[in-house]
Amino acid sequence: MTTEQTISLLFGLAVMVILARMLGALARRLGQPAVIGEVLAGIALGPTLLDGAISDALFPASTRPLLSALAAVGVAVFMFIVGLEWDAAMIRGSGPIAPSVSLSSIVLPFGLGALLALYLLDSHGTGNDLAFVLFMGIAMSITAFPVLARILTDRGMARTPLGVVALACASIDDVLAWSLLAAVVAISGSAGADQWHILLAVPYLLAMLFVVRPFLRRAAERRAGLGITPAILAFVLAGLLLSAAATEWLGLHYIFGAFLFGVVLPRAGTERLRRDVHERLGDMSGTLLLPIFFLVAGLKVDLSGVGIGGLGDLGLILLVAVGGKFLGAYAAARLNRMPLRQSAALATLMNTRGLTELIVLNVGLQLGFLGQDLYSLMVVMAVVTTAMAGPLLTRLLGRPAARDAEDPDDVADVYLLKPVKATADRAQGPAA
Repeated sequence: MTTEQTISLLFGLAVMVILARMLGALARRLGQPAVIGEVLAGIALGPTLLDGAISDALFPASTRPLLSALAAVGVAVFMFIVGLEWDAAMIRGSGPIAPSVSLSSIVLPFGLGALLALYLLDSHGTGNDLAFVLFMGIAMSITAFPVLARILTDRGMARTPLGVVALACASIDDVLAWSLLAAVVAISGSAGADQWHILLAVPYLLAMLFVVRPFLRRAAERRAGLGITPAILAFVLAGLLLSAAATEWLGLHYIFGAFLFGVVLPRAGTERLRRDVHERLGDMSGTLLLPIFFLVAGLKVDLSGVGIGGLGDLGLILLVAVGGKFLGAYAAARLNRMPLRQSAALATLMNTRGLTELIVLNVGLQLGFLGQDLYSLMVVMAVVTTAMAGPLLTRLLGRPAARDAEDPDDVADVYLLKPVKATADRAQGPAA
């Protein structure tokens, strides 16, 4: 890098961090998750406004590959933390309602998304019709566990029966959606001549579950009660990066490896260690790396040329995304005898897509499943469906209760609940 490129990169990153923080705080004052403001910060710096003049001035073309690399690291760390927080005990504690609601809220929007994709093939198809149809189904099925968790915490609902069920449903949704996306990536042939690597995906998964996980469990038992040390943090970082690199080599995507490494880390006896890892990595990721990801995602969004036809497509996307998720979750909740308002509130929460949807959309754009125009419309859908959750919950359940004890301005907590709180919440049962 030249001196000029270095100065440009550092100055642009400083602007992005400050802007993301300011708009994130503004979003929270308006009753929205901070991720809404941070996504809008990325879009504001992109080509939608002033034909990209701001982004061109702050981030010349020569520095953008570096931004993409930093964004990739941020997403990998984020997916690791999501995996770290995923726990089957939370699902078991919610009773039978969570699996049925999750399945219904995946199947219906997936089917409707696939039908919409068939309609959009002529105007937005990318050449691989099967991958396009399947990917659109997945994109309509996403629920963002981290943002949903933050909404519940902000409203004082994280420990309520409804909150526990919602977290369990979103947790199952996460795993199902990532599994479906991995399958689509695998069958799409996106790895090219190295497609045979995908045959090693199953052995890799088995090795992580039955070799790496027991090894980590034994190591944790020998160091029970210990917190984070520089050596342990380095080991965790190396593990998540190597796992991410492995799944990228397999022809999947690095997000799956990072997520899987978080899942296989032991739970029992490591509460302090996981909390420390969460805080160390979450602070850096939430303050610097994820805003860079929002910037990179926003630079790909161009709404300046959206005409009447584009608005019509956006309307259909929103109708399918909101309607499919809401009806699927609501119907399953009612069949499980959940009260009407709680069923509607649960369906509203399941419509929260947030950062998780942005990650999925960027995977689709990177692998050629989505074109630039449709990607921009789908990002708008992700923002709208996340922003509508708060007002709809207020309409259904009233004003938020007092917030939990956490600092609402803690950047890392914008994305995930603290592990110790999540563990405590899992002990509660489902709503009556």
